[in-house]
Amino acid sequence: MAKEGFVAHIFDSIKSDKRNRSSTYEKIKNFKKGNNIQVFFKKKATESQLTRIREKIQEENKKALQKNIILITILILLLIYVIGFVKF
Repeated sequence: MAKEGFVAHIFDSIKSDKRNRSSTYEKIKNFKKGNNIQVFFKKKATESQLTRIREKIQEENKKALQKNIILITILILLLIYVIGFVKF
């Protein structure tokens, strides 16, 4: 019947308090800038592939921007309608 109810939580918290915790300051102090992970790709893209990728990303960004502008415009118009014409 031991370790039932809130007593189990007390024991668990005491056990978790005993573990060694590394300090954030120690992590920053021991951080070495030269050991950062470098990203490396074996395959190389050609100039035409890069331009197609760039154009595709720009087109997607334009569509997302237009969608956001339309959504914000509708919300502003709805807010103006609610503030101006709806009686509370």
